[in-house]
Amino acid sequence: MSLQLQITYPETFPDAIGQTREQFELEARWAMAVKLYEMKRLSSGMAAALLGIDRVTFLLKLNDYQVPMIDLSEEEILSDIENA
Repeated sequence: MSLQLQITYPETFPDAIGQTREQFELEARWAMAVKLYEMKRLSSGMAAALLGIDRVTFLLKLNDYQVPMIDLSEEEILSDIENA
């Protein structure tokens, strides 16, 4: 079962930023998925599924939003190296 999220916004928003309605709504979906990923609320796979794309495409597009693909602390990196 899939659920749907509806967001109400003024009809002037897309035009105000020089986009069509479709472009604005796609950008809003991307912004939500990227932010939830950045906040570690969604995995990259879950964020990609939210957008209806594959995980690799999602990960490669993160750079456009200045969000790192991998965001580990120094401690996490050292732990990973020790356990490799």
